[in-house]
Amino acid sequence: MKIRAILMPTLCLIAIAGISFATGKNDASSPAAPSDAVSAKQYESFGNTQIIDMEPVKSMFSHKSHVVTYGLSCDSCHPSLFERKRGAAKAKGDYNHASHDAGKYCGACHDGSTAFSTTGPETCKTCHGSDMKQPEIVVFNRPVKGVLFTHKEHVDMGLTCASCHDSAFEMRVGAAEEHPEKFNMQALYAGKYCGVCHNGNIAFASNTRCASCHIGVKGVERMLNKANPGTTRKY
Repeated sequence: MKIRAILMPTLCLIAIAGISFATGKNDASSPAAPSDAVSAKQYESFGNTQIIDMEPVKSMFSHKSHVVTYGLSCDSCHPSLFERKRGAAKAKGDYNHASHDAGKYCGACHDGSTAFSTTGPETCKTCHGSDMKQPEIVVFNRPVKGVLFTHKEHVDMGLTCASCHDSAFEMRVGAAEEHPEKFNMQALYAGKYCGVCHNGNIAFASNTRCASCHIGVKGVERMLNKANPGTTRKY
């Protein structure tokens, strides 16, 4: 009897608490049913979902602007355009502007019609944080100083970014020079880097016309002085 006298009040309290919890689910303070567009507050609960790609080139993608601002849902892009796993696109080996132009990845929407074009020069800063202006001349100083590459001349021949990037050269200043043990003449003779084209068939062979590219320290000095008269540069 004593046990029953103790249990009865306890069970009553539990029942009352359960009724209060059930009736309180739909009060004004409870969240509304989810809509197609995720609310900004709900989005923040997902954590930091900005994606910064370092390869093939540093770029940034904001989930927040796509989900909160434009109301896209997860299945708008996953898994049809992107696998829902970090690094999956890079692993495929075709995550580049050529694929965008063909309507893959970001290019499925960023085609200049549905959304701004991925190749529009005025929109580069949106993702890359830079105007991605092509350098007219590139001077390599490692492993030897200095080797000249006329970027503009090759572009004027009709080559596009995808002709060399990212198959022959990573689209990042200084990337090749970070590995001087690999970026050398033997690699060119093996068909890597400049040797992809400079093989004697597509363009003059890498072991000919040496002075076309190798202008040396004095050549770089003269080029810099010509571009900036009255200045000198020490090496």
